Order: sequence, then structure tokens, then C-alpha cells
Amino acid sequence: MSHNNPKFEIISLDKLFLDDKNPRLPKSLQGAKEKDILEYMLLDASLIELMLAIGKNDFFPGEQLLVIQEKENIYRVIEGNRRLSAVKLLNHPDLVSVQKTKIQQATTEAQYFPKEIPCLVFDAEENIHNYLGYRHITGIKEWKLLEKARYLFGLWKDQYSGLDLNDASRELAKSIGSRKEYVKRILIGYQIFYKIEDDAFYRIAGLDDTTFYFNYIADSLNKPHIANYLGLDVKNIDDINEITINEEHLENWTRWLFEKNSEGRTRLIGDSFHLNALNKVLSHKDARVAFIEKGYSLDLAIDLTDEADSQFYNYLNSALSQLQNSDRLVVKVNVKHAAVSEQLKEIRSLAVKINRSLQEKEEDEDDI
Repeated sequence: MSHNNPKFEIISLDKLFLDDKNPRLPKSLQGAKEKDILEYMLLDASLIELMLAIGKNDFFPGEQLLVIQEKENIYRVIEGNRRLSAVKLLNHPDLVSVQKTKIQQATTEAQYFPKEIPCLVFDAEENIHNYLGYRHITGIKEWKLLEKARYLFGLWKDQYSGLDLNDASRELAKSIGSRKEYVKRILIGYQIFYKIEDDAFYRIAGLDDTTFYFNYIADSLNKPHIANYLGLDVKNIDDINEITINEEHLENWTRWLFEKNSEGRTRLIGDSFHLNALNKVLSHKDARVAFIEKGYSLDLAIDLTDEADSQFYNYLNSALSQLQNSDRLVVKVNVKHAAVSEQLKEIRSLAVKINRSLQEKEEDEDDI
């Protein structure tokens, strides 16, 4: 049996076990008991729908589980843990203590209770890695980015830790059909995540490995001024074990994005627009001081950079576009003039005010 020619077997359900090292599991569940893993999968992965589908249509033989044999009559499922969980719960609903009513409904409606499962048996877990890497990282069954990062970091540690980071990233990129720069950023990002995790997520309320958005790290590392603020020069990092991070700044960054105020809001939103704005603020001395030391909002801080000019044009163009759409629809709507007269007056008043402010500003500059 080889990597490219695994052995097909029909295996009894009682010999199949969930992968307690599955990178999709949060750290708190690594090595956990089957009951705890099943309850997490049940609450997080829509297993009820999968139970209903399998119960109605039986287990599709073309979707074999990918397994390794650890001991006699013990097989660990590397690929297909959701399907295995669904089948286990169909046959043994008493394995869990949550969603009992929904599970009972699924078992009551089920016509099939598979007890013999089609599997592909590999001789070693490592032989499944490339398949999993391609399928889950660039294939149709997408993992969350933190799951991808955990998987890639484990693969780097097992197979490529002897190479410098650029060469290791290149080899990993080949195995998953991705780009070297992307893989390198993910590996560095996972080291940063590990540091945050090791510091107990700075005890930010509600923040742990299940609520942390890893894409914030990956996207931030792609912004040179944010990366520099964290003390990182991504392009010139050759050894992942020698990464030095400005720990104070890393904590600031984490709090900006994840710590909520009394109104349930964070200082930053982690989307591309706001991270680009933060990158601009951190590149500008006055804006940086205003945001970090004086507590200005991101919007007020960005006003101190030339980005304000771009935003001003964008806002005007957006307002003009919306008004043009309203003008196009005015002959088709049944809205009474009285219902919108105040809004129209305010629009006119604001347009006059903006026009006057720009003229006065130009006149003041001419007098200097």
C-alpha cells in the first residue's frame, strides 16, 4: 500500500474513531474525549442536517473516509470527521448531552443507520497531508484560516523545519497549490497567534481560539506599516524560530481589534478598508500619535493624513451617485413631497455649506 494507492476497506463503525488531533478543533479540545468532540462538532458544524441527509439517503459510498490504522481494530479518521460524527450520533444518540430533541427527531425520521463505512486506509498519516492540504486549503471544502494555519504550521514542523523559511514556504506552497509569499505570511502569522494565545489573549473578555479572527493577522502582515509597528519585516525573515515581536505593540494591536467597549464596539474593524486606514495612520507621525497616544478614533486620525482628500472625493462621488439614483426613480415612486421635503432641504443646505467652506478656505490661503 502506497501514498497513491491506499487500500479500500469496509470498516465497522465501532472500529472508527474521531481524530482528536484534528486541526479544525480548538486547542482546548486537542486530545479531548469523544463525547466532548462530538458535542463541539454538533454545536458548530450543522451535524443535524448531515444526520438527516445520511438518515434519508444512506452513506454515499463515493465519499470514503480517509483513515489510518493505529492498532488492531482501531482506525483514526483523518478526513471525514463530520460524516463519522453524524453516523455515530444516528446509531448512538446517547453519546452526547446537548441538542437531544433535534437528535431524536433526526433518528426518528432516519431510514438508514449505517454501521459499515467505506474507507480508504493509508499506511501513515503523513501520506494524507498533501491530499488534505490541496483539498482543504485550496480545494472546494474550505477550512477557516486559523485551521489552515494550524495545519500548515504542523506540516512545516514535521517535514520542513530544517529548511530556511523561504525554502520551506516554497515547498509547502507546491504541496497545496498556493504562493510562497502567502504560505510564509501564514507561518509567521501563526507564530504571532501562538504568542497571543500564550499570553492568554491578554485576558480580553470573550476572546479565545474559537473567537479569534486569524485573517486579521494575515491581512495586517500584508500592510507594511502595520507589520513594522509589530516589529516585523516579513520579507527578510529567514528563520521562524528567531522572529522578534514588539510585545507591547502586539498587545495594542490585539486590543484595538478585539477588546469591546461598554457599547460592544472595538476601536478597529478588521476588514480591508479599516486595516488600510490603520496602515496609513501608522505611516504618518501626527496621525500615529493622535491614534495611539491621544486616543483619537481611526476616522479622526486619518483626517490628519492626505488620505482625507481621497475620502472627501469618495464621499462626494458616493453622495452624487445616490442622488442620481433617486432622480432616476422619482417619476416611478408614490412618495409625497411632504414626506421628503426636510431631507431635501438638508441635502441642499449641506451642499451650500460644503461649497462655502471650500471657497472660504481658498480665500484664507490666498491671504497668507
